[in-house]
Amino acid sequence: MKKINVKFTLNGEPIEMEVAPNHTALRVIREELDLTGAKEGCGAGECGACTIIVDGLAVNSCLMLAPELDGKNVLTVEGLAKDGKLTDVQQAFIDHVALQCGYCTPGFIMSTTALLEENKKPTREEIEIALSGNLCRCTGYKRIIEAVEDVVAKRGGR
Repeated sequence: MKKINVKFTLNGEPIEMEVAPNHTALRVIREELDLTGAKEGCGAGECGACTIIVDGLAVNSCLMLAPELDGKNVLTVEGLAKDGKLTDVQQAFIDHVALQCGYCTPGFIMSTTALLEENKKPTREEIEIALSGNLCRCTGYKRIIEAVEDVVAKRGGR
């Protein structure tokens, strides 16, 4: 199968590479670029474990074909912390112990990050809706929602 040349920005760095047209963005990011924060949970866009941010929107990378990366600005969980300093969202998940096994955590953090970029003062209902595409089998969601609400409050949202 003929590969396709794509150019995109990944975590602030320009990338140019050849991708198979039938490979997903998730596969390329994990297997070819060695960024393993996004996980394949369901492979069908139902669990959110593979969430990345593409041009400001939370996206299920298991559903996005690699050629669609062309021209895009892509952010993965690895691109959030700067100079070893976690974002307030990442820190809130730690502070609220909003994780257990950790498999789903990068997806929740990316969905939260995208939400708070779009909506600085989301209500609890808006937070729940924004995170409804992310599944967790361990936590029961209470601490996850509390972590997001804490970030909103600390940012002066509510």
